[in-house]
Amino acid sequence: MSIHGPTANSFISQRLRLHYVDWGNPEAPPLILQHGGRDHCRSWDWVAEELAKDWHVIAPDLRGHGDSAWAPDGNYEMNMFVYDFAQLVHTLGHDQVTIVAHSLGGNVSTRFSGLYPEKVRKLVNIEGLGPSPKVRAEREAKGYATRFRKWIEDKRKASARIPRRYDTIEAAFARMKEENGFLTDEQARHLTIHGASRNEDGTWSWKFDPYLNVWPFDEVPEDRTNELWSAITCPILFLYGADSWASNPETDDRAMVFQDYKVSEFENAGHWLHHDQFDRFMHEVRAFL
Repeated sequence: MSIHGPTANSFISQRLRLHYVDWGNPEAPPLILQHGGRDHCRSWDWVAEELAKDWHVIAPDLRGHGDSAWAPDGNYEMNMFVYDFAQLVHTLGHDQVTIVAHSLGGNVSTRFSGLYPEKVRKLVNIEGLGPSPKVRAEREAKGYATRFRKWIEDKRKASARIPRRYDTIEAAFARMKEENGFLTDEQARHLTIHGASRNEDGTWSWKFDPYLNVWPFDEVPEDRTNELWSAITCPILFLYGADSWASNPETDDRAMVFQDYKVSEFENAGHWLHHDQFDRFMHEVRAFL
């Protein structure tokens, strides 16, 4: 697959300069590809290249990711990401958008779709509903103060942590392969080249902010997320990898809240099923859109 590069752009949200790429075809209907945690917008390149023929594809980098600015105070709470996403849609000036989103990006754009149901035409959510009811219950059982203290401790550690340095881009590539065994060499190399940057001493580090390793301790109460989810009016396609750690919303009952949805599970695929089963992914997404 040859990749024809998109154009780099930026917008301002809460004083941060956030990066996005534009795949051209501005006369076509707008489609936003939103990546997940510790990822970057160029991980969509294969998907974008296929969809750019029929859509005006925009792929943003979340705050603290890719070529977007890091939050000076290390604030990566969900509300911040949702605001940034709303600001992107507002900046682009579209009445309605179609969204394909992964993991953290799926969580962000699903909340946006509940806040502004009239603004979303269709939503593809790839493993992006956050922790399962079981995981949430386990976390909450530890108690609020315990979780709060651990968060403070972890934040403190992250503030002292220097991003890991790899002597060569090959070493970073090897780490990428280790993280996801389903990736082909070509995919892993592309994701590494766009996901790492060179340090002053010639070593390489991942672009994302180390503070992103510390997840907010206080989750939005279930009744509030349910309120947002049940307000979504557009059709939603949920995609899950059979070999992923993520919990399928049809089996854990979270899907019941949504008005118009379909869940599809992918064999031989993990959390990044759009990389692991690219052809099947494109076929399902095209049919749905």
